[in-house]
Amino acid sequence: MESSTPVNPVFNDIKDIGVIWVMNEAAKLGFDSENKDWINLGQGEPETGEMNGAPPRITQFSIEPNDNRYGPLNGLLELRTAIANYYNRLYRKHQTIQYTSDNVSIAMGGRLALTRIFSDIGNIRLGYKTPEYPAYEDLLNYQLGRIAPVCIPTTQENNYSLSIDEFEDSIKRYQLDAYLFSNPCNPTGHVIKEEELQSYVRIAKEQNCTLIIDEIYSHYIYDHNKPANSPVSSASFIEDVNNDNVLIVDGLTKSFRYPGWRLAWILGPTNIIKKIGCAASGIDGGPSLPIQRAAIQLFEPTRLDKETNALRAVFSHKHQIMLHTLKKLGIVCSRDAKSTFYIWGDISNLPSPLNDAKSFFKLALNHKVITVPGYLFDIHPGKEKKEQNFKNYIRFSFGPEEGQIKIGLERLAKLIQSIQ
Repeated sequence: MESSTPVNPVFNDIKDIGVIWVMNEAAKLGFDSENKDWINLGQGEPETGEMNGAPPRITQFSIEPNDNRYGPLNGLLELRTAIANYYNRLYRKHQTIQYTSDNVSIAMGGRLALTRIFSDIGNIRLGYKTPEYPAYEDLLNYQLGRIAPVCIPTTQENNYSLSIDEFEDSIKRYQLDAYLFSNPCNPTGHVIKEEELQSYVRIAKEQNCTLIIDEIYSHYIYDHNKPANSPVSSASFIEDVNNDNVLIVDGLTKSFRYPGWRLAWILGPTNIIKKIGCAASGIDGGPSLPIQRAAIQLFEPTRLDKETNALRAVFSHKHQIMLHTLKKLGIVCSRDAKSTFYIWGDISNLPSPLNDAKSFFKLALNHKVITVPGYLFDIHPGKEKKEQNFKNYIRFSFGPEEGQIKIGLERLAKLIQSIQ
């Protein structure tokens, strides 16, 4: 007789979401992160090894005696100061009001940073748009007793983003107290910047709507077929860092290429940062002292600029390789994919069954290539999905090293050719 796993009524039935589900499906067919036969074009992390033009990777650090103790809930003063100075130098040179250490809260990863924020939020209506980062759905599911998520529809014509007018209208129409979004956007690669981003910040202030902006891909910015000269952050357009209700979440995971360090930060008004520190007491107890101390060196201006300039050069080149190849294969790519390390590909024109995201994903696994179906980015916290959107989209990652990307694209070409 077959045994079955007993149901324990004490625990919720937690389902795999997003890339976790993707990786588990690949593992069923033999995928292992150490198995070089597999090409992961679905990965959400950048290449983490030595990179042309970048500083040497940090491979060791020392632990000081005091690092064995509990640390401050919002993080080490030295690191919080370094992060505040980082934003002031890159984004606020001409602003009178500057960030200080009191505007920074350190957390062990972006999801934990968002968990702290969501745990501090009262009974509100929080807007978001789709497609969007799948983890937002899972994080908000734990807060449904207080937070009412409101999905704002978007269109392909607007690159699945909200125009300035649509953004303002949505705040008024849905009576939003806060708005959550990733910028640059995972999965579409769309980036809101310059006057448009400035308008977002201005409108939110006028409408008394708090912005929660996930800027984890802030340095992955491209200018057509070459790297852009600078990163993008809403910090450039905040007038009063202590009175404008804008919370910025970023970390070492993407732009610094240290995802395994699990270190992120929240930037915002001092009164909110104090509340986030209080929330940390009950949620996580504060970040790791040794990791924080090791991270301080990453914010040395010369080192940081060298790393991020090299990052944009290398990833801009990989971006062009993937964009050019996918288009040749008949995949329609977003016309403004100018950020992140993802291509949001419309597979509608491919022959059946490859024009369906789930079928494409499954068939690509048979060729030992991992991708991410687009419908996983159709998030709706607290609601059962009756009809999934983005069933004809795939998110392709050019996070891996260039050689792996080329092999993966060659395998996808053979897959498509085998169906035609």
